[in-house]
Amino acid sequence: MNIPIWPGSSSFDSGSGETPFGFYDNDIDFQSDIDKVTVFVTRRLGYPITETELQEINIYTCFEEAVTTYGNEVYLWKIENDYLSLESSPISTPLNNQLISPNMGMVIRISEQYGSEAGTGGKLEYYTGSISLTQSIQDYDLETWATTLGISSRDMEIKRIFFQENPAIIRFFDPYAGTGTGVQSLLESFGFGNFSPGINFLLMPISYDIQKLQAIELNDQVRKSSFSFELKNNKLKIFPIPIKDGTLHFEYVLKSERSQVITPTSGSVVTDISNVPYDNPSYATINSIGRSWIYRYTLALAKETLGYIRGKYQTVPIPGSETTLNHSDLLSSAKDEKDKLLENLREMLEKVSRKAQLEKRSLETDYLQKELSNVPLTIYVK
Repeated sequence: MNIPIWPGSSSFDSGSGETPFGFYDNDIDFQSDIDKVTVFVTRRLGYPITETELQEINIYTCFEEAVTTYGNEVYLWKIENDYLSLESSPISTPLNNQLISPNMGMVIRISEQYGSEAGTGGKLEYYTGSISLTQSIQDYDLETWATTLGISSRDMEIKRIFFQENPAIIRFFDPYAGTGTGVQSLLESFGFGNFSPGINFLLMPISYDIQKLQAIELNDQVRKSSFSFELKNNKLKIFPIPIKDGTLHFEYVLKSERSQVITPTSGSVVTDISNVPYDNPSYATINSIGRSWIYRYTLALAKETLGYIRGKYQTVPIPGSETTLNHSDLLSSAKDEKDKLLENLREMLEKVSRKAQLEKRSLETDYLQKELSNVPLTIYVK
């Protein structure tokens, strides 16, 4: 049985396609490390004491995969930290090695829906309509009005009815007017005749005006008929019954427009984590901490590959007997090492997340304040 084994040395050729994808073949640091990593892996697998049934291209593949896996974990963590700021941003140059500035864009877009319902903003369009009020008729069907305009009654939702009395301040009149005090004539002489004579041009506390308004409104509530309406299933009932013809205005929205989930955009923008513009990492910019992780992950991948190879040749004949290869031990060990390495990397990334760093800064501030509280205060004596 002729099983290929590690020959003891390798020489990476960046132009020969020895890595499956060639992501990093032109990176000088990658070219410098790849053969060193190959020696590191084979020696950890027992060479030259034991034969290693791997060729350099197997280890080159593991090394390329390890670098890519490291970049994927780092950039996925970056996306999780910054996604609220990244969504809807233009897809242009890669974000590798770029500083992401947090912004409120996504938060504002989320809150716009509440502004739409409150009528204070948002993208939901408010439409205006009006119906004619007829003397002595109290009930009106807004669905009939909608049908005449080609609007589905089920699609229309009334948001506001403009049917109320004028503000109390307009109805206020100076109780001294006409009593000989000459308030109205004084207003005319100073050019204030267009204002209600109940307005006091002497600066008074705001509570004074509020108390006057409350008194007027309470008076109207007790002594006058209240303007009001009742709206049920787009059936409108007017209170009090109109005593003359008029026009009633209202605002409404279309439920179909509220339910639209697609936001029009110009150009290509980030819509989910699959199109956030992160490329494969630049191996040259990865520091020693990251490269150490990559070396160990390469070893775990090579160990897994060797386990699969030895699993195909479970027993090897030797003079006078046969020996069993340790494929199951290699596969089990490789899986545990890969899981632990990924777990350690994710824990390390979580420790430097924005949330973790802010919590750490807050804790440091608390400790610093406690430390400063023990510093004796200087007493100054004149």
